[in-house]
Amino acid sequence: MMIKERNIGSTLESFLKEEDIYEDAQAVAIKRVVAWQLKDAMDNQKISKSEMARRMNTSRAYLDRLLDPENDKIQLNTLYKAASAVGKRLRVELV
Repeated sequence: MMIKERNIGSTLESFLKEEDIYEDAQAVAIKRVVAWQLKDAMDNQKISKSEMARRMNTSRAYLDRLLDPENDKIQLNTLYKAASAVGKRLRVELV
């Protein structure tokens, strides 16, 4: 016998909006994805953190903050530099 599952309650998106934390959650999620993508590109290209910091003309400590998925306070120009340092482009769009 097959039991049909029913949705109970609201979606995660509507819950976050009701709690007035949707935008913050989106920002954290985006930053985590970008940090993961940068780290993945560095790993695939065998770029050390020291080399990445040198390519970005920044400190290793600043790079650590950029790669920290919990830190969502990163400037757009820093993301552009990081993308360029791994041979990528940063695309930002409004949807």
